[in-house]
Parts: sequence; structure tokens; C-alpha cells
Amino acid sequence: MESITPILEFKKTCVSYSPQTMAVKYVSAAIERNTITAIMGPSGCGKSTLLRAANLMHELYPHIHVGGEILLEGQNILDMEPIDVRRRIGMVFQRPTPFPTMSIYDNVLAGFTLNGIRLPKSERDETVERCLRSVALWDEVKDVMGKKGTFLSGGQQQRLCIARALAMKPDVLLMDEPTSALDPIATKHIEELMTELQKEVTILIVTHNMGQAMRVSKRSMFMYLGELVEYGDTAQMFSNPLDERTRAYLTGKMG
Repeated sequence: MESITPILEFKKTCVSYSPQTMAVKYVSAAIERNTITAIMGPSGCGKSTLLRAANLMHELYPHIHVGGEILLEGQNILDMEPIDVRRRIGMVFQRPTPFPTMSIYDNVLAGFTLNGIRLPKSERDETVERCLRSVALWDEVKDVMGKKGTFLSGGQQQRLCIARALAMKPDVLLMDEPTSALDPIATKHIEELMTELQKEVTILIVTHNMGQAMRVSKRSMFMYLGELVEYGDTAQMFSNPLDERTRAYLTGKMG
């Protein structure tokens, strides 16, 4: 049987906020290409911290140290330029974050603008339409492209942010609680979108919503106190967790 080469791999990854405070402790996990992996655990367990490490967001804070390795197709991103990493690993945050001074059109292209990449108008138009279609937003906004991104509803804004991340054609898309600020109908749209998008991009999603993890993810990671307690098939983890801490969390005995 041919072994599967992971697209992203954490190898003894650690994140420290100070020499005395380690928020993520020696996490090792291989992420399969074109899958959705959910990262679960109680508040403060390190799941968002791990996710942000994969986008080199901690580079923005000099006191935060990331150790171990995070391999993107075999290359350690900790040795790469942040701009190169962020082109290949996109990020969508908990609350929709369209750039308030930019139009819907310009929001989709913001990654190119911020990185100083100039595209011909035909290519800009094609990119905007392709990305908005991929998030099922094109038909809703094609006649109001000049309006600000903040003109849209919360669910539409989040889909716009996903389109913005997809414009750079990333290999991996990181999503940090992407539906927690949305109503149930908008949440359903985003979940359906994630299921469709995994055909073209590998998705890691941090979620407190266990129902969401069951609905969208193939594999799940359970973290507790900065450690990766369990990692495996989502259905298997929910039906027969290997660790008592996982079982306690999934049954509501651990908050």
C-alpha cells in the first residue's frame, strides 16, 4: 500500500509565550491533502495558538517562540519567509474581517495588493469572479461590486473573507472558529462551502462546535492543556475515543 505524503505536518511543535509559559507542547500530527481536519478542545487548550503558528502569525510578536517543525510539503515553514508561507497557507478568522475601506472587488484582490503583485485587469476580473463563485457569492454581489465589503451581511462577509483567502490559490486554508459569530443559516452555508472547497484546498478548522466537527471533518484532533491528546478518524473518535479526557470532553463532562 502506497503511503500518503502529508501536505502539512506538525513535528514536536511548541509555542511559548514566555520561557515559563508553553501554550502548545510537542504536538506531532500529519495532515492529509484535500481533507478537513477539526481541532477541538476546551478554551485555552492551545488549538488556536497551534493554528496560527501554521500561518506564522506569531512572527508579529517578538516575545512568542515557536519550536519544533511545521512542514509544508516537506519544507519547514519556520525557515521560510512569512510572505511566502501566507501565499500558500490562507487564514480565515472568527469574526468576518473584510477591509472596511475596500470595495467587495478590491477585498478579493487584497492579498495581491498587499504583496505588491500587479495583475492585468482581465486577470483581476477573472480572479474576482472565480473566487466569488467558489464561495457561492457571485450572484449575490455581481451588481454591487463597488460597495464596501462591510455592506454585506455577516455570513456574506465571511464568505468574502474566504474568497479573499482563496484568491492566492493556497494549498492549505486555516479557519479559526469561522462560524461562531454567524447565525444557524449562515453557518450551514459555510459548512456546505467547506465540504465543497476541500476538493481544491486542505482545510484545518478550529471549532468548539462538536456537531460541526462531526458534520464536516474527516479527521479530528483533541487538545488539552497544550497537548495533542488524540488524533484520528472523526467518526471513530466520537463513537469510541481512545483517551478518557477525549471521552469526558465529547460527553460534556469537561468544559
